[in-house]
Amino acid sequence: MRNIGRTATRVRPIVDGSVCGAALYVSADAGSVMAGGTLGAPSPVPAIPDVYAVVHVHAGAGSDGAAPAQDPAYDLGPWTPSWTAAEHAEAVQAVREAIGRGDVYQANVVGHASAPYTGDPAAALHRVAALPGARYGGVLAGDGWALATASPETLVEVRDGRVVTRPIKGTRPATAAGRRELLASAKERAEHVMIVDLERNDLSRLSGLGPVTVDELFAVRRWAGLWQAESVVSAPVVGRLDLPDLLRAVCPGGSVTGAPKLAALAEIARLEPVGRGVSMGAVGWIGHDHIDLGLTIRTVAADGHRLHAWAGGGITWDSDPAAEVAEAAAKAAPIRAALAPLPA
Repeated sequence: MRNIGRTATRVRPIVDGSVCGAALYVSADAGSVMAGGTLGAPSPVPAIPDVYAVVHVHAGAGSDGAAPAQDPAYDLGPWTPSWTAAEHAEAVQAVREAIGRGDVYQANVVGHASAPYTGDPAAALHRVAALPGARYGGVLAGDGWALATASPETLVEVRDGRVVTRPIKGTRPATAAGRRELLASAKERAEHVMIVDLERNDLSRLSGLGPVTVDELFAVRRWAGLWQAESVVSAPVVGRLDLPDLLRAVCPGGSVTGAPKLAALAEIARLEPVGRGVSMGAVGWIGHDHIDLGLTIRTVAADGHRLHAWAGGGITWDSDPAAEVAEAAAKAAPIRAALAPLPA
């Protein structure tokens, strides 16, 4: 097992000494380690730490986080996928066979692509963060790297005495016909309910929580040009709840792993040729009175030389390999469009 544990913390300059909170990022590999799962292929962005925190302090008027208005000397080369469409389809079929053997009930497979860039990609990364439907839209940067997320999915939120997770499973084009198809799909609903049950189980492992309930099931939301099905699972905080225990319970997210989670992680490690890096992890905010972490789907990374993006989907026995490949491409398309340089 390779070493996982690259961590970093950065504190913004203190003006009045009052800490207002911290931005926190946790990689997919770190999530797998916390869950006791199998590690997959190495990350294509090894310079990015597995855990990274930026402590923010009250700094008076003004802000250094404004989005750049232009793309200064920025150019992007062609995207190179980590696997072909045929290889992706073969991985989908391999998961179906694993389901047939009883190894897993569902597993999420994710593909990766990268493209060389020159210049400063900051404006392009902010365009990603501004995609419509992003509940967690933002850019987090370190020494020589940055990540941008347009994630619509809540991994875990703790607020007003309640823990909430909002798993997303099920995707269709954001048309009237696509919405009807998503609502009528027995395959998508079965896949979704399976992950909701997994998330209920994840929360029930925490001794500081009361009864876990499903507050909303299979609600259709819009992200960019897609409809997606989302549920709301929650539980009251009735005892001690520590951040490490919370992260160990929910990381990595069930909607990007599968069920059973550890068996799905083993299947993912066997099939995916490139590590998940900054994707399929967690990013968000820790405040004095709340925690709000998004699942890093619809997330890209810049490492000083290349941009990296990931997309995939959950595979069940009823999955059609060609349709799964097309769904991953549909999820990646808005991200790639946002990263394209603006016309001169």
